[in-house]
Amino acid sequence: MQPSFKDIVDIGPSCFERFIDSSNAPEISELEIELAGCSNLSGNYTVGRVSPPNHTLFYCLSGEGIFRTPCENMSLSEGQLIILPANQSFEVSIVSEQWDIIWLNLADVERWKPLRNHSAVVLDNVALEGLHHAMELLYLERDVESRQAAMQIVSKYLYTIIEKQLGECITGEQKERRQINRLNSLFSAVDKQLQFDWDIKSLSEKAHYSSPHLHRLCLQTYGRSPKQHVIHLRMARAKSLLLSTQWPVSYIASYVGYANVFTFSKRFKKSTGMSPTEFRNVNEQSSVS
Repeated sequence: MQPSFKDIVDIGPSCFERFIDSSNAPEISELEIELAGCSNLSGNYTVGRVSPPNHTLFYCLSGEGIFRTPCENMSLSEGQLIILPANQSFEVSIVSEQWDIIWLNLADVERWKPLRNHSAVVLDNVALEGLHHAMELLYLERDVESRQAAMQIVSKYLYTIIEKQLGECITGEQKERRQINRLNSLFSAVDKQLQFDWDIKSLSEKAHYSSPHLHRLCLQTYGRSPKQHVIHLRMARAKSLLLSTQWPVSYIASYVGYANVFTFSKRFKKSTGMSPTEFRNVNEQSSVS
């Protein structure tokens, strides 16, 4: 089922934005930039668009935000750029205490045609501080020649994004690698908190994926559902603790996320063919012999 979207603007009093439009920087029309801005955000900030007619670029200077799209949820943190093609709905909101970004709305015209051919994508390690400074100059500068010089910088960065970074970073292979890295990061965090009651909702929220998308990726990557992979990690840790410590089975059960030792023992036997005590005894005997 496709997630629903609506046009929404919920921007609180702690958000400060400097808008660049044709009234204060008429030169942006030369690049067919409809609107742009530099934003320092905190508190309430949620913006949603239904099938927007323009392409939207967000670049994160610091902090973190989350984007919801028809295909998946994607986070945006320092040094990352998200490209949202025209006519694809999205919703963006702040995650961190403070989120500093720059953003541009590009007209859906021939000049920016390459953006039409892709779904929403996040590019990593993009250095756009120069674009940020040029945009701040466009907002502040009243001298026409100075704004024109700033526009040359803006133009250089935009064409670099499209011709180099976009082309290099959205191949199927690289997108798959990013998803695998994101999954590994998720379950590395889970492995550090096995006592937590991980369910599909908490896993999806931490990964910034929808539940169905996370399920598909886990099956594709690990051959297991997200919940089954959590169990796999718990059993692996339990086996390690049974072999390396003299902790009581009930303590190990609680340590890896099972409040009921009988539930833990049943799950452990299903995984290894032995009860926890049998597993420990067999391995102790084999190490002695």
